[in-house]
Amino acid sequence: MEVLGAVLTLLSAAFILLTFPVTAWMCAKVKPEYERAVIFRLGRVLPGPAKGPGLLWFIPWLDVIRKVDLRTVSFNVLPQEVSSSSVTSVDAVVFYRVVEPSLWVTRVKNGFQATHMLAQTTLRAALGAHTLSVVLTQRTVIAKRMEEVLHAASRLWGVEVERVELKDLILPLSLQRCMASEAEAVRRAGAKMMLAAAEVKASRALMEAASGLSPTAFHLRYLQSLSSARRSSSIVVFALPAELLLSRRP
Repeated sequence: MEVLGAVLTLLSAAFILLTFPVTAWMCAKVKPEYERAVIFRLGRVLPGPAKGPGLLWFIPWLDVIRKVDLRTVSFNVLPQEVSSSSVTSVDAVVFYRVVEPSLWVTRVKNGFQATHMLAQTTLRAALGAHTLSVVLTQRTVIAKRMEEVLHAASRLWGVEVERVELKDLILPLSLQRCMASEAEAVRRAGAKMMLAAAEVKASRALMEAASGLSPTAFHLRYLQSLSSARRSSSIVVFALPAELLLSRRP
């Protein structure tokens, strides 16, 4: 087979040389900077790196050219239903680029679809092992772990995963209401604790102030409070002992 291929290549080269002015335009292609060409000659990939950029020559009736784009590709991972202490919907975005065009053409049939499916399964597996609180607080760590897993699995296809980002985390409406109720209860409990602590401090301050007053000073302070209450049109309530009222009966 290799001998036959060499013979056909020589014959094709001789034919091209003989008819060069006519067939020159059929044997040349120009590839831009961001593209590479993987050439199959009689079903075999030509040895060496992919061709390009610039001008490249090929034999039209013996070679098949597969072009590969080297620019970074991004795609959205469809929202995945993850059961991590509650059913949540999470989606992500993946950035990757092809670094080995020959592997991209020969190792995988549809590289974009394969990378997309791999990202979906990796997202589901990475998030399913964590609780909701961990997913909310450690999104960067989970995205980095996903990037490492994707890179390890797709490098056999000539792909380099550049970045993975978790976009949105959608919670069910019932769970959102429960979380709001929980946060409101926590705030109310904190307010009650602060009010109770303030009352304890105030009572202690009053007790310390009262213990330092003599009976005469306490009576003067009482009269001063009554005088200030009268100016502000306040209602003053006197507490009289019941024995004093009983002693005045006829």
